[in-house]
Amino acid sequence: MMRWLNRRAVPRAALWLGLVAALGCNSESRKTEAARATVQRFFEALPSGDCGVLAPLLTGGEGVTCQATVEELNEHGVSLVEVLDAKVDGRDSSAVVVRARVARDGKVREQPMLLRVEQHPEGWKLRL
Repeated sequence: MMRWLNRRAVPRAALWLGLVAALGCNSESRKTEAARATVQRFFEALPSGDCGVLAPLLTGGEGVTCQATVEELNEHGVSLVEVLDAKVDGRDSSAVVVRARVARDGKVREQPMLLRVEQHPEGWKLRL
């Protein structure tokens, strides 16, 4: 009897492990998609300079204001060309590193820019 239980237990365990792995991947893909969308929304709204729209998409550092950040980015003509990829940060599962191609002063940067997007209670926010 015990031998029969062990034969059934192995496939069940494998099924459960597969399900847990699939849920983990789904969660990871939701995080990366949310981070991509945050980056795209930020850069779409950037030319307007409207911190009413942009501030909720930014996580502020000490002494850094939305207005100062937006003015500096717009002064240098920073714009999003394309999001290349996004990966959950291996050190912090509530953060995603987004690789993006950006332009500055009308010239596309050769090296992709790494952007950190963090999950906060009020939503995903870009840390610049």
